[in-house]
Amino acid sequence: MVYSQKIRELDKKLKNVFDLIDDFLENNYGNKYHLHPNRPKRGATANKASDGLFNVGASFSAGYGSVHGRGYVVEVDLATLDHVPDQVQRDIEKEVVDLLRGIIPEYFPNQDIKVSRDGNVLKIYGELVIND
Repeated sequence: MVYSQKIRELDKKLKNVFDLIDDFLENNYGNKYHLHPNRPKRGATANKASDGLFNVGASFSAGYGSVHGRGYVVEVDLATLDHVPDQVQRDIEKEVVDLLRGIIPEYFPNQDIKVSRDGNVLKIYGELVIND
């Protein structure tokens, strides 16, 4: 298998994980805040990251200056102009961590993958590989 194919497969699995988390957050918080006027309603696009109140995803980090090294920095963005209290943001972050810790082993079985705070960001790190 070509290296770039493995990366695409890893990204696809992570996208599926984030789509599940997006659904959970939309179901639990989607009606609590007004959607940004420029943001399509939930389900209006083919990509959950492009519509609804939440955009959940991750970006690869080489890990320079990081406690946990390389991995994926998790991003949870709310598409609203409403004020979201700090406590609600912390609650959402905790739910995302709990969901990631529960879902990742299903998508990446028998791998030592961790989710925790790394400085001021959430990070997925460890043995993130696609097995043949």
